[in-house]
Amino acid sequence: MAEIKVPELAESITEGTIARWVKKVGDPVEKGEFIVELETDKVNAEIISEEAGVLTQILAEEGDTVNVGQTIAIVEPAAGGAAPTPAPQAEPAKEEPKAEQPAQPAQPVQPQAQAAPVEETSAGGRIVASPAARRLAREKGIDLAAISPVDPQGRIRVQDVAAHAAQPAAPAQPAQPAQPAQPAQPKSPIATIDDSRVTVERMSRRRQTIAKRLLEVKQNTAMLTTFNEIDMTNVMELRKRKQEQFVKENGIKLGFMSFFTKAVVAALKKYPYVNAQIVGNEIHKFNFYDIGIAVSTEEGLVVPVVRDADRKNFAEIEKEIAELAQKAREKKLALSDLQGGTFTITNGGVFGSLMSTPIINGTQVAILGMHAIVNRPVAINGQVEIRPMMYVALSYDHRIIDGKDSVGFLKTVKELIENPEDLLLNS
Repeated sequence: MAEIKVPELAESITEGTIARWVKKVGDPVEKGEFIVELETDKVNAEIISEEAGVLTQILAEEGDTVNVGQTIAIVEPAAGGAAPTPAPQAEPAKEEPKAEQPAQPAQPVQPQAQAAPVEETSAGGRIVASPAARRLAREKGIDLAAISPVDPQGRIRVQDVAAHAAQPAAPAQPAQPAQPAQPAQPKSPIATIDDSRVTVERMSRRRQTIAKRLLEVKQNTAMLTTFNEIDMTNVMELRKRKQEQFVKENGIKLGFMSFFTKAVVAALKKYPYVNAQIVGNEIHKFNFYDIGIAVSTEEGLVVPVVRDADRKNFAEIEKEIAELAQKAREKKLALSDLQGGTFTITNGGVFGSLMSTPIINGTQVAILGMHAIVNRPVAINGQVEIRPMMYVALSYDHRIIDGKDSVGFLKTVKELIENPEDLLLNS
């Protein structure tokens, strides 16, 4: 018998959420085969089986939170034609108390076992509870509908059942099953009259983490944003002239991100406090340039990192950004792809954003926001001309970066993009 446990993924990750079971109870499993997808705060991890056999037990349902080292499934060796036998026995094990241990308590609880059907209808629908919570409730003869979960999503955990059992007055309260259903409804005050007009969607673990960290950045930094605009005429003409040759030689298109990455690196070298981090009462200035590129996915923004961007040419940067973006959309990013960035670039212009104030990423002290390119009238040598213009924004931590450095940094990026030949000299 082999236990499938949640593996250690990184020091900062201690738990995850079961996103999807690829295998079902009774399915054959090959050694090294992917059987369950685990969603963590940063990436989705594929957990494999270390042994071949039959999946006989699933100990955590989709949506359950599991800890590193926790056993979430059992794989037993296949024994010729007897292999399918464990499968039907394992499935009831999730619904009923195990034969060996709860055999004795099962009989006194028998008259109260009717609580199981009640939990399906008492709240007008199926009560959401972890398998362990259901087992404990059956053993103690507790109606799940009488339990008030701590989880804001309404999921009943083992702790909720234990707390309910420890309260002497708790058994006298099951006559009010409507109350446990109410915590889920007040989440939207607008929906007090007709719930059918509101769609309730559970926040994914990653979306919760993104929300938490963005809020922490807003609360823990003296964030300020400065703006400028860039005339994109010259860089667009250069791309147009060189595009065919670039694709022919490198097999990838020449985009704007490589130009901005190169411009950012040059500006960071000129203004080193923008490429830094606050650690306690110290300022750690980085002498390397790992540039995070924000990528939009279905579950929110992720920021994979282009390592040593100062040592890469335009083609290498474009290829790496394309590869990281593809991995992000396919949920195949590794933790190493997301860790250690020193500065971030985000491009809201791909969605049509004209201007925004980006939020600093993690422990970094600044982020550059790119926006849509729009033809606008501008004054050129005393004459009004229509030029392709882009607003850019630099959000920065005022605790470490002064206005002089922030404005100078953004001005340097502007000058290099407007004179792209200078970027080639800096490469």
